[in-house]
Amino acid sequence: MTVEKLAEYFERHEAQLRGQLLDGSYRPQPVRRVEIPKPDGGMRKLGIPTVIDRLVQQAMLQVMQRSFDASFCEHSYGFRPGRSAKQAVARAQEIVASGRSYVVDLDLEKFFDLVCHQRLTAKLAERVSDRRLLGLIGRMLKAKVVLPDGAVIDSEQGVPQGSPLSPLMSNIVLDELDWELARRGHRFVRYADDGKLYVRSERAGRRVMASVTEFIQRRLRLKVNEAKSAVARPEERHFLGFRLRLDPQSGIVEVLLSERTMRNAMQKVKQLTPRTWGDTLVSCIARINAWLRGWHGFFGIASAAEIQMMRKIDAHLRRRLRAILLRHWRRKRTIARNLVKLGVPRRSAWRQVYQGHRSWWALSHIPAVDHGLNRTFFRERGSWPWSRCTAKRASTSSPPNRHNWRYGDDFEVANRPAAGVITRRPEEPYTNSVRTVPWELGRATAPATREISSGVPSRMGRSTEGERR
Repeated sequence: MTVEKLAEYFERHEAQLRGQLLDGSYRPQPVRRVEIPKPDGGMRKLGIPTVIDRLVQQAMLQVMQRSFDASFCEHSYGFRPGRSAKQAVARAQEIVASGRSYVVDLDLEKFFDLVCHQRLTAKLAERVSDRRLLGLIGRMLKAKVVLPDGAVIDSEQGVPQGSPLSPLMSNIVLDELDWELARRGHRFVRYADDGKLYVRSERAGRRVMASVTEFIQRRLRLKVNEAKSAVARPEERHFLGFRLRLDPQSGIVEVLLSERTMRNAMQKVKQLTPRTWGDTLVSCIARINAWLRGWHGFFGIASAAEIQMMRKIDAHLRRRLRAILLRHWRRKRTIARNLVKLGVPRRSAWRQVYQGHRSWWALSHIPAVDHGLNRTFFRERGSWPWSRCTAKRASTSSPPNRHNWRYGDDFEVANRPAAGVITRRPEEPYTNSVRTVPWELGRATAPATREISSGVPSRMGRSTEGERR
């Protein structure tokens, strides 16, 4: 049964389902095993219950959440009402700013697959007095698993990752660890199974790692992945997609994007902008906007020092869109004509487009294409104004500078100064492989608005200085 048919099914069988839950005769169906790739390699095993079982588990969660959440440790932020990952990162900032310059990163190996059923049911029995509810949870934990090849196996340990109850079960299991760390006086932050302990020295970190690892393995009966666990500086470890770095001069703890976050963002941009995209440019931009808003909504808390990295993603995204559009235009003479319609000087457009044998990717970064297909061009076609958000944060986070110009589309981001400042004066020319092109490229007024051969209307009038850059 699909989710769309759930409402109709529930209206007809509500009384029957309610009766089975009350008399204890309800039996969960087998869980379907699905494997998805992890960001750092390997496969993550998910357990997908049936639609009816998910409905029942969600109802159980809404009742049990109120009872258990009040007893959880204050340092736990994962999957709790009124708490979020941003709060966890902010708390970690406060701890690092207090002088704890080392982090103990403990990675729990296959946490959801190794949860002990006996210990979990014992913890549940401490707060749940209804034996029918405890019996139902036990049957859900031991529900059979259907593998991708169709084989059916028993479940002797672990919690199905992907069910509505799995986040609450993980917090119940690790709550004992939270209170033990608090009793010892440690400063830590935990989000689901991702926890970080902060200490003042590397020696103290190794001592804490040894004692906490022993507690996890002997008391909780879980396994610590020694290969992925380490004692290091906060800027060297990944926490919810971020790194923390203490600026020795200002004393401010900066929130930086981790290498994994940047790598995943670049891969996602590549998936959303395939070079063989056959639909319209506007539909491709709409797909990107849906992801970009969510990505920026989460990672937008990064410090001003990371604005340059966000602009790098933005520039890479625009270049891939240019490559898609050039491929749609197909012929070089069509590309040159359309660039002229977009305000590029005729001589520059034709000479740069026809110079040598270039791929679509190489052609997407010549000065004429950068100038014609700039930020304003894509913004007029619905592109989400990422650059405005980063520019606003930069203006409020950094002091003014007479050379603090916004980076544009005409130059490679990787070759620009790391501090986000262009020191070249406007009167200085820049050189490409054809000839020396003056900075005033494209200042001539564009012709009247005409239709480009791809069906995308061109811009009319002068280009502003911000648009050219």
